[in-house]
Amino acid sequence: MPGKAPYSAAVGDFDGDGKLDMAVVSYLPTGTMNILLGNGDGTFRLGQTFTVGVQPFFVAAASFRRNGILDLAVSDSLSSDVYVMLGNGDGTFQAPVAYPASGRTYTIATGDFTGDGVPDMIAITDSCDCISVFPGNGDGTFRAAVTTPLPYNVGGNALAAGYFNNDKKLDLAIPGQFGSVSQVSILLGNGDGTFTPNGYYAVAPPPDSIVVGNFRGGHIADLAVTGGSGVEILLGNGDGTFQQPVLYPTNFPTWVIAKDFSGNGVLDLAVSIPGLGSGYPPGASVYKGNGDGTFQPAIFYPAGRDPKFIVAGDFNNDGKPDLVTVDDVSDGLVALLNTGAVTFSPTTPLNFNKQAVGTTSAARNVILANTGLTALTISAMKTTGQFGVTSTCGSSVPAGGNCTISVTFSPKTKGAKSGTVTIKDSASSKPQVINLSGTGT
Repeated sequence: MPGKAPYSAAVGDFDGDGKLDMAVVSYLPTGTMNILLGNGDGTFRLGQTFTVGVQPFFVAAASFRRNGILDLAVSDSLSSDVYVMLGNGDGTFQAPVAYPASGRTYTIATGDFTGDGVPDMIAITDSCDCISVFPGNGDGTFRAAVTTPLPYNVGGNALAAGYFNNDKKLDLAIPGQFGSVSQVSILLGNGDGTFTPNGYYAVAPPPDSIVVGNFRGGHIADLAVTGGSGVEILLGNGDGTFQQPVLYPTNFPTWVIAKDFSGNGVLDLAVSIPGLGSGYPPGASVYKGNGDGTFQPAIFYPAGRDPKFIVAGDFNNDGKPDLVTVDDVSDGLVALLNTGAVTFSPTTPLNFNKQAVGTTSAARNVILANTGLTALTISAMKTTGQFGVTSTCGSSVPAGGNCTISVTFSPKTKGAKSGTVTIKDSASSKPQVINLSGTGT
């Protein structure tokens, strides 16, 4: 990917082929954004590359012209502009058009904040310590920003919109470190692009991101916010107020998203876990929702070197939402494909480290568990690369059962090697994959 140090991404079908694509903003070279077109198997190919602003911070996708073609909105943390790039519907975009804000813009989002049925843009701006709403005209252009001053210095880089008091006007939740105070501030929408502060809730520092979701089903909006020690859940009361936060621990999470990853109609949470400087292994943690506003302990999946951002989508077209982490150290993306009713322990990748050429390593075992309610049928299991596999799985694993997959490494030449165990089973229309690595010496 030409962009270095990618920071955030937006997901959508930009070329209309039924496969999810991504727009990724990067710090280097200055102002870079890449379009990555999905191949439908969890991989991507490079599309257009743009120069957008000075240092694009966040990108959001929406159909600003209400024609089904996705467009892009991009914030810029080193200038006083936001940018709009209209989509052509074939995976390409028109040149960025700048709209002046009242200060440097950070997180940007879309929604109907003015109540006219047309998508608007909203951004946090720090120079004026305010929220800027750009009312949409419905043709891909926007009017001058409407600003709402905040009663505190802007200390956060994230926001989330939702209906908190059921008046059909979009509201906002903004987490941030305001001096020595860490809090989530609630702003109730007035329906004209302005907002009224409605209190705040103390949370653990530093609150990096926030997401709105109906964690108990129904229509009452709840919040999940990341902090240094985990994810905190604030259950909504339906009147614009929230209950006190409940902490679910994990290692130094940054970005949080909500999605039904388990396919049971209940929202789950996924967070990115950066490695650099945190003292923790990098990857993603997933909290399975119980449907009553509580969550099960996090399950960690290693990924990349320093993933600070995470997105979800069905990237391999098997009907199950997957994860992609955005890694600003390895300058790339890491896809974590949803295995459905199948879980692996330990989670991949499986690393054999060093092994003498012409010899075979001791076997390393992975436990495959069937967490589904019906038997898992296995039709094939094979390796790629200089690896071998045996298993106790046979052709079927009963509901709630498990089996052992044993992998060996037999390097034929010196150097780093990679491979996979590929499993075709009834849990997914696409093969399950265990990633393998090792070094021949």
